Formats: sequence, C-alpha cells, structure tokens
Amino acid sequence: MEIVRTVEALRGWSRAIRMQDETVGLVPTMGALHAGHASLMRAAAEQCGHVAVTIFVNPTQFGPQEDFDRYPRTFEADCMLAEREGARVVFAPPVEEMYPAGAATFVDVEGLSGRLDGASRPGHFRGVATVVAKLLIAAEADRAYFGQKDAAQVAVLRRMVRDLRIGTELVVCPIVREADGLALSSRNVYLSTDERRQALALSRAVKRVEAMAAGGERRAALLTEAARQTLASEPAVRVDYAELVEWATLEPVEIATAGTLFAVAAWVGATRLIDNAVMG
Repeated sequence: MEIVRTVEALRGWSRAIRMQDETVGLVPTMGALHAGHASLMRAAAEQCGHVAVTIFVNPTQFGPQEDFDRYPRTFEADCMLAEREGARVVFAPPVEEMYPAGAATFVDVEGLSGRLDGASRPGHFRGVATVVAKLLIAAEADRAYFGQKDAAQVAVLRRMVRDLRIGTELVVCPIVREADGLALSSRNVYLSTDERRQALALSRAVKRVEAMAAGGERRAALLTEAARQTLASEPAVRVDYAELVEWATLEPVEIATAGTLFAVAAWVGATRLIDNAVMG
C-alpha cells in the first residue's frame, strides 16, 4: 500500500488505473478508523478493482468551540487497518495541500446545510461539502463510500454531486453497531464508562421508533415523542434533535412513509453523538 500526500499523486494513481478500464473506489475519512470504516473499505474492495482511503481531519467543518485539536489521530493504526481491508492507496494531505494559501472557494448547499446537524453546527456542512468536493475532484473515483450513520451529511453530498454534475457515484453503507447497539463513532473514545452506558439511549430511541413504525404507527409527532421519552430516561443525555424528515431534503414530515429518515443527535457529557434509521 502506498501513502501519498499530494492531489497530483492521487490523481495520477487514479488516472493510470482508469486508463486500463478498471474502477476506483474512494473512502473519505478523518481517520481514527474503526469497524464502520472497515465496512466501507470492504464494500469498495468488493465493487471496485482499486481502493483509495483518505485520512484528513478537515478544519473547515469544525466550529470554534469544537474538538478539532483533540480529535483522535491514529495514523499508523489507520494505515494498518486500511491495508488489511484492501486499500491500495492512503491519501493523507497536509492542510495546505487541501486549502492553499489564499483559497477563497467553498461549496455551500443552500437549504440542506442549515438543517439537522447544520442547524446546531453552523458552517459544518459547508466545510464537509467543500472538502468532499475537493476529494472527489482529486481522486476522480468511480464510486465513493459513506456510512448511513452520517445520514444528514449524505443528503447534503448527494445534492452537491447532483448539482455540480460530479461523475462519482455515492454509495451508502449500513450503520455498524457495537454488540449492545451503540453506533460506531470515532468520538466514542471520549465517553467515560458511565457516559458509554448513557449513550445507549440513542440506539434505544431509534429501535423504539422502528418498532412503532413496523407496528403501524406513522404519525411523526407520536414517533418523535416516544423517542424523546426514551432519551429522557437518561437525564444526563441532552437532546439536540429527534426528527422524522424526508431524507433527500431533510425537511420534517407529518407522516412517515417508506424511506423517511428518523434522525437523532444528543450530547452525552461533552460528546455529541448521532444515530438514525430509515423507515421501511
């Protein structure tokens, strides 16, 4: 496996492969890789002949009081995992490679970028859309792989790719969970033992909504109220949002239908976690 640091090197690698009529899969990450990321790499390796993994802690998607400085960085372990899961290249650029001095161009998906996570993290999706656009342009990949856990991000990126006519297909893979149901996240390492237990309220809320919907309850007001009751069973959990939305637009719905997204975000101690489910 090769480690490259420049857009020129990544693009050269990708073009050489695609000139041979082979496919390139891209797995964008911020590192601190876990089994959820590994599942994306496996999917990419199964569907594409060659896989590139990006490891870049993107400064523009963090707010002033957020955890950019302490975000977990485990580069050597990340490279070992990526190689084990079939990656041919790890793209790990310095900040100045992605944001050259004087850079003044950003991607803002209007409307979607202000909903769900975007409402409580102003500018977050602008940073996400900008860096992913840069990565897709740099890699010229046939497919790029993202996890459903970041469902709001997926909606923003799908719209961005459509609007900008970027040729890369976005592939969304299922949420990977711990045995007790907690959705895997690089930020789970922040949780104390007690907070780890309290965090299970998120997955319990998701399961309750899924069970009620499967039983025939489709009224969003009742489903979200049930979710909030479940979250309230852990007083230390502070809810950011718990909503049923149309996945493509992130707009609230009154009645859940097939494909409706239930999304939840909450603070557990100082750690913000997210989870979701797509209604059947």
